[in-house]
Amino acid sequence: VQLQASGGGLVQAGGSLRLSCEASGRTFVNYCIGWFRQAPGKDPEFVASIAWSGSSTYYTDTVKGRFATSRDNAKNKVDLQMSSLKPEDTAVYYCAARRMLITKSTTRSEIEYWGQGTLVTVSS
Repeated sequence: VQLQASGGGLVQAGGSLRLSCEASGRTFVNYCIGWFRQAPGKDPEFVASIAWSGSSTYYTDTVKGRFATSRDNAKNKVDLQMSSLKPEDTAVYYCAARRMLITKSTTRSEIEYWGQGTLVTVSS
């Protein structure tokens, strides 16, 4: 599976952005897709994930109620809708794939595929 993230940019605090992760490969439907972010000088952190069926989603506490992830398996695509953005959301965002569930406890070594990052900058 190859992943391509897009949609990052500069937005004012309180604004919204929609990130997309497009995948190649016929087995996309077998993978849980996760979103991680890495702010300057900080370790990568789990943001959200969505199970292969789309029926289950998981979020880190700091984005609950503001971010929503969804997937369209027919289009091999996962989106991350980000609203009420805060300056502390500024980071490079990555999508990732794993055949098992991705949660905040998932380590980098447990991720099978990573997409390239897309930069989100939230100005105050």
